[in-house]
Amino acid sequence: MRIIPPSHEILYLPPTEEVLRVIELAGRTCYKSEDKITQDSAENFIKKIVKSGHESVIEHGHCSVRFVCDRGVSHELVRHRLAAYSQESTRYANYSRDKFGSEITVIKPSFWEEDSDEYKTWENAMKSAESAYMELLQKGAKPQEARSVLPNSLKTEIVMSCNFREWRHVFSLRCSRASHPQIREIMLALLRDMHSRVPAIFDDLYEQYKDEAI
Repeated sequence: MRIIPPSHEILYLPPTEEVLRVIELAGRTCYKSEDKITQDSAENFIKKIVKSGHESVIEHGHCSVRFVCDRGVSHELVRHRLAAYSQESTRYANYSRDKFGSEITVIKPSFWEEDSDEYKTWENAMKSAESAYMELLQKGAKPQEARSVLPNSLKTEIVMSCNFREWRHVFSLRCSRASHPQIREIMLALLRDMHSRVPAIFDDLYEQYKDEAI
């Protein structure tokens, strides 16, 4: 059994200048103010758009992200409606095969220290689930049948694509302290990453959460 931390990878996000140019062109269409476009006008225009709440304009920019997280977190992710998803399937992935290292991979919980009793109980449960899964496969069960004993902590990979308005909505919910610690962990990291690439879109949210720790 392998234990890994969660992570993310931005798979698709056009260059900053291109993203801002398209959003500014779209936004200025509303006001017929294209004549005010200059080489460096996009960032301030977009900041004003976001501040005014006219967020439909930023729907013209979008981003695709691959998350490596546990199955429980993925169940929360897919509740966000205005997005496209592609996820690793436990029906077809046979974790007893060499390509998976002949073992299951689980995501380390962020809320327990490794030397705590809670963590040790969790780790034992993961090993027990792996053992039951492998035993079922050895007895002839199909992966889609054996998966019934796999835990919520099982590592999954899921690609999520949506526009910037929806990403802002996701961050506003999932970076909050009221959200589950593990989805908050990956979203705070992604917010920092996205802000570094297109700060005009995420400045306010980044300022709100930049000092947050789980």
